[in-house]
Amino acid sequence: MYRLILLYLISLPVFKSYSQTAEMSGKVTSEGKVLEFANVSILHTRLGASADSAGFYRIHGITAGNYQIRASAVGFKPVEKNVRISENQEIKLDFDLSPSGSLDEVVVTGTLKEVSRLESPAAVEIYTPAFFKKNPTPSVFDALQQVNGVRPQLNCNLCNTGDIHINGLEGPYTMVLIDGMPIVSGLSTVYGLSGIPNALIERIEIVKGPASSLYGSEAVGGLINIITKKPAQAPRIYADAFATSWQEYNTDLGFKFDAGKKASVLTGVNYFKYANPVDKNKDHFTDVTLQDRISLFQKWSFNRKENRLFSAAARYYYEDRWGGEMDWTKKYRGGEEVYGESIYTKRWEFLGSYQLPLKEKILFSFSYNDHDQNSVYGSTPYMAQQRIGFGQLTWDKKLGKHDLVAGLAFRYTWYDDNTPATADTMGNNLPDKIKLPGIFLQDEIVLSHKHKLLAGFRYDRNPVHGNIYTPRLAYKFDITDKDILRLNAGTGYRVVNLFTEDHAALTGAREVVIVSDLHPEKSWNVNLNYVKKIYFKNGAFIGLDASAWYTHFQNQILADYDTNPNQIIYNNLEGHAVSRGISTNFDLDFMNGLKVIAGATFMDVFKKENAEKERPVLTERWTGTWAISYKIPKFNLGLDYTGNIYGPMRLPLLGELDPRSEYSKTWSIQNLQLSLETKKGVVLYGGVKNLLNWTPAKDTPFLISRSHDPFDEKVEFSPDGVPLATPENPYALTFDPNYVYGPNQGIRGFAGIRVSIR
Repeated sequence: MYRLILLYLISLPVFKSYSQTAEMSGKVTSEGKVLEFANVSILHTRLGASADSAGFYRIHGITAGNYQIRASAVGFKPVEKNVRISENQEIKLDFDLSPSGSLDEVVVTGTLKEVSRLESPAAVEIYTPAFFKKNPTPSVFDALQQVNGVRPQLNCNLCNTGDIHINGLEGPYTMVLIDGMPIVSGLSTVYGLSGIPNALIERIEIVKGPASSLYGSEAVGGLINIITKKPAQAPRIYADAFATSWQEYNTDLGFKFDAGKKASVLTGVNYFKYANPVDKNKDHFTDVTLQDRISLFQKWSFNRKENRLFSAAARYYYEDRWGGEMDWTKKYRGGEEVYGESIYTKRWEFLGSYQLPLKEKILFSFSYNDHDQNSVYGSTPYMAQQRIGFGQLTWDKKLGKHDLVAGLAFRYTWYDDNTPATADTMGNNLPDKIKLPGIFLQDEIVLSHKHKLLAGFRYDRNPVHGNIYTPRLAYKFDITDKDILRLNAGTGYRVVNLFTEDHAALTGAREVVIVSDLHPEKSWNVNLNYVKKIYFKNGAFIGLDASAWYTHFQNQILADYDTNPNQIIYNNLEGHAVSRGISTNFDLDFMNGLKVIAGATFMDVFKKENAEKERPVLTERWTGTWAISYKIPKFNLGLDYTGNIYGPMRLPLLGELDPRSEYSKTWSIQNLQLSLETKKGVVLYGGVKNLLNWTPAKDTPFLISRSHDPFDEKVEFSPDGVPLATPENPYALTFDPNYVYGPNQGIRGFAGIRVSIR
């Protein structure tokens, strides 16, 4: 089936225009040096191109007329030029951009509209594909380990499912968007982050702190918005493939074509396969999950009158993953002979934006996803389906010093599984259906050329929990043109669904106990951000981005692993919870080819209940990241040294007799890459991942509890279900794979090739 789909995509017709058109080409530089992969676009049309590694660009099919040409790149001030183009003319147009410290890049996440990062009242971090290529990874989930304050967290030693922590908050507090649409949520937060083709990513925008006033539930800890490329600016053909010494294979393919004069199409394919069971820690279980996945993505961009927006995209994702005992095969799936955790995931997504043909700027955005999960954890099945439809109408209007954004939103969620979560009191199946309408208003006010104020408010009507209000306030002060201060405050809320968010609740290793009806989580947050830019006469640049935050939860639903080692207990918080800390990012760019990006985050996350203060499990107190790059232009060589380091975090033990450490040691993953670019633009790269050969197994007697008895056949229990200490089980443990905090994959080499045809 996959081959047929791929054949269909590759054989799609390429339409060409044979009218009398012109051609434009040139070179993009910065202070005399080549500026690779800059974007050159003809405003108010769908035409554009990206410069190659030598700074050259070329745009075909331009009809006669007067045009405004814009060249832009992350970290540089955009330049616009007006030109007159005649039929059959070949125009040479060069651009020279000056550094800006990346603050003039366009962002959309903080305000729901395109503004320069410099002007945005909300602090938004931007990461481009060039940043993630410093340490090539097969998925967005893995790539985010390079971002300061953002940590991909593995939640299971066997199936390696995970979520994204921002500033120490659990994964369900993070909302993941694709082109501004809430595609990745619920079930797909756990399993769907690995299926977004890297070849199609234009940039990733990250907002830390609650954004519920714009995006509703789940946007409590922060937002990750994956912006896909515009077809006009994507390369004609793109391919990136690499393999590791652990026999992991990853391929990214992308290509575009013009569908007549009215549309351009961008197609991407990602395929990843790992089928080599490894057991280096000798516990008879796989160290890394076996995976076979494919993701197909296609995006259409239509050319309309008056440059009105219309784009639509679709994605299909399939994954087969398993982890377990080394001799597990699919014939044991769901049985009690050999233990394995096997997950089949099928997922469809559709999203788009359409600007209404009106004088006012009114945009209708929509998305739909259908997620089907067939999984077993040992002999415990978890079968679930989730369908989410989302529509949003946004009105954008400027009135004097007021820049208004108003909107209506509606979200429909249908969820069904084989657990008591979707059953009535008689045990009959009762799928969960939630209709969530909302309305929001935002006003950005220019008080003066140095002061800007943003006020926002959102109202949602939850059918179970009633009226939900989430206000927001932001203030921006331009101290100088190189010093910016931002103050953001707002509230957040989240409706909890344990069985789509907490992997441990599914495995059957512990009994799930829900003490009472779980109420929505509510929080308020204050964030202070300071940005400093320093330019030197020789062209060097130093940037500083520092933030301090405080988040207070009135109610929070956290898993209690401590009260009973054989249970996971959930209840409303009788007290409060806090996440607070400071974060700094440094960006140093020197003219000798050396570039350094580094960051550090220090945080204090805790809950206080019945006068007792407790730190949640899997929450570090500090973390750091770095990426040090050096280019040797004479030989077209690049060297990248990347890494992260994490402080100790509390781990889920199974009782007082558990011999494993309650806290992890400080740990670090470091990587080295060497890349060579040929004269034809082909990039060869390779290196070593996890230079220190660190794994969590080196710091503990065992990771998986009672791996020799995964079905607890030899465990003796007391009348109330508590495991007993016996000669065969001296630590009174049960089988449990949830003692995990880092990747269990040691040192490995990798090599790859990257080709881009403009």
